[in-house]
Amino acid sequence: MKLCSLYQNGKPRLGLVRGDEVIDVQTSAQMLGLTMPEDAMVLIAGGEQVREQLQHVIAQGTVTLPVDEVVFAPPVTHPEKIICVGLNYRKHAEESNMPIPTSPVYFTKFANSLSGHRATVTIPPVAKQCDYEVELVAVIGQRIRQVSVEDALRAVYGYAVGNDLSARDLQMRNSQWLYGKAVDGFAPLGPYLVTADEVPNPQALRLRTWVNGELRQDSTTADMIFSVAEVIADLSQVMTLEPGDLIYTGTPEGVILGMDDQRWLDAGDEIVCEIDGLGRLCTRLAR
Repeated sequence: MKLCSLYQNGKPRLGLVRGDEVIDVQTSAQMLGLTMPEDAMVLIAGGEQVREQLQHVIAQGTVTLPVDEVVFAPPVTHPEKIICVGLNYRKHAEESNMPIPTSPVYFTKFANSLSGHRATVTIPPVAKQCDYEVELVAVIGQRIRQVSVEDALRAVYGYAVGNDLSARDLQMRNSQWLYGKAVDGFAPLGPYLVTADEVPNPQALRLRTWVNGELRQDSTTADMIFSVAEVIADLSQVMTLEPGDLIYTGTPEGVILGMDDQRWLDAGDEIVCEIDGLGRLCTRLAR
């Protein structure tokens, strides 16, 4: 399934993408006299029973909207945790002139950083060197603690395209990256959440980024230093992961930081991030 969140009357509501249409799950359920979660967070936490109810709503009858008319919210709107992995692709570490990590490098973003597909993100005046990072995002589907690498992927509800927008000048001003990473809107996510059953191997996905139509990143998740399963298992050794937690798993080479001719992102730029089977995430920038 491809789940999404769509804004209606200023509030995100659960949607399901089917071809070139989006099913309004809440309205469809109400017409059938049924009750369904209003957002993906409740659906994820509800487990298999709620998922079966969703399938029933879809089978009985639906209210749909054309995809092009939908105003997308992030598919997960209020996660407890947004954890990001830095330098997790070999060629990206090399282009950044940094050593290959021997253990995962983690940092965090917060819910204020989330933005949806086709959103306009405003760069703060203090940020002068903005960069893009296409990333595979794993969405946790169950509470886990101290899981093995072999069992880690069983806890993944689904995957989405993410863009770890970064203000490099703010990020690099000291050893802690938070100030240049946790900017409002700097964690675009979407356009939808694809359930894990449709992604048999998260280590065999092509990732690409275009800026104003120019291809900038083109790689695969096979270049990860630490696999999705290894990252989840490692995190779970020290913290409890909850349904809806987001893990941005790192970006491949091709970012502006690694270029000789560095033209940083600015107002008017459009960034398109794509991952095989997960869709295209579009973001416009403003000041």
